Amino acid sequence: MYIKRYAITGLIFAILVGWYVYAFITQESMDLNLFGMALPSLSIALWVVLPLIFLILASIVHISFYSFMGNLQQRKYEKDYNKLIDAVVDAYLGKENRKNSYKTKRYELLGSIIDNAKIYPTFESSALVANEKIAKVLEAIDAIKKGEVVDLKKYALNSSNPLVIQNNRNRRKKGEISCEEVLTHHTKYDPSFCQEVYVEFVEMAPWYAIEKYKQFLSKEALFKILERVNAQENTLELSNETLLSLLGELELDAKDYTAISNVLSAHMLPEQRMKLFEMLSEENEEAISAYLFTLFDLEMLAPADEILDNSQADEYLNFKSYRALKECNKHFNIKLFV
Repeated sequence: MYIKRYAITGLIFAILVGWYVYAFITQESMDLNLFGMALPSLSIALWVVLPLIFLILASIVHISFYSFMGNLQQRKYEKDYNKLIDAVVDAYLGKENRKNSYKTKRYELLGSIIDNAKIYPTFESSALVANEKIAKVLEAIDAIKKGEVVDLKKYALNSSNPLVIQNNRNRRKKGEISCEEVLTHHTKYDPSFCQEVYVEFVEMAPWYAIEKYKQFLSKEALFKILERVNAQENTLELSNETLLSLLGELELDAKDYTAISNVLSAHMLPEQRMKLFEMLSEENEEAISAYLFTLFDLEMLAPADEILDNSQADEYLNFKSYRALKECNKHFNIKLFV
C-alpha cells in the first residue's frame, strides 16, 4: 500500500520537475554520448526527468525487497507465536515429550521453557483469557474437574493422561460406560483406571467374571472379594484351593495376611479359615503370623503353643506376650497385638 503511494508521489514529482524545467528554464534539446554510444536527441527537461524516474524505480525495488524480507520475518514471528500458544495448550493438557521448534530466538527461549515445564491453570474463569484456543482448553479442564464429561479426542491425548483418566471416571459415574465394558476393552484405557473399575466390578460380579479379569487384581479388590466369601448378600462360595490361587496373584506381606484373616473372620467357617492359613503358612513364612492370629482368634491354643515353642527367642514376640498375659488370666483382644 505504501509502496504504491510512494510510486505515485514520485511519478507526480518527476512530472512536476520536468514541467518546471521545460516551462521556466529551457525548451531546448540535446544529445548525449554514453561510453561512446550516441544517444538520441531529447528535451533537456526529459533528460532531467529520466534520472529521477530511475532513482524512484530503484528506491521502489529497494523498499519492496526489504518489505518482503520484513514480511518473511513477521511471518516467522506469527508462526512462532502460534506454536507458543500450542505449547501452552499442550502444557495445560499435560502432554508428555513436548518438543517444538522455533524460527526466532525470541520465542525459542520461551518455547523451550514451556516445553520442559508443567503448568497448572489457576484462572478463576476462562473468560479472562483473550486467546480462544487457550480459553477452550481451560473450559474443558474446568469441566472435567467439576465431574462433567468432555470430548478430548481432538487433543489426541494418551490413555494415561490424568485428564483422560479423570474424564473416564466421570463417564463411568454418569453411566456412559460400564465396568465390564471398560475391562473388556481394557487396551483403550489406562491400567490404573482399569484397576479402579475392577474394584467396583468385584463387589457384585459372579466369580467366573471376577476370575476372567483377575489381571487387574489389586489389594483393594482382593479385600472386596474376601468380604463376599460366605456373606449373606452377594455371597461367593470359594474353596481354599481357589483362595490360595487368588492370593498367589499378589505379593503379600505378613500384615496383609493378618488383615485377610481378620476380614474372613466375619463370615468364613472357623474350620475352613484355620485350614486355609495352615496351608498358607506351609507355603509362605510371611503367613505364619496370620496363622497364629487365626489360631488365637479362634481360641485354638494348642497349635499356637506348638508354633511358638518351636520358634526362635526373638520371633513372634507379640504373640508370646499375648500368650503370657492370657496365662495370667489377663484377657485382651488379639487384634491389639497385630
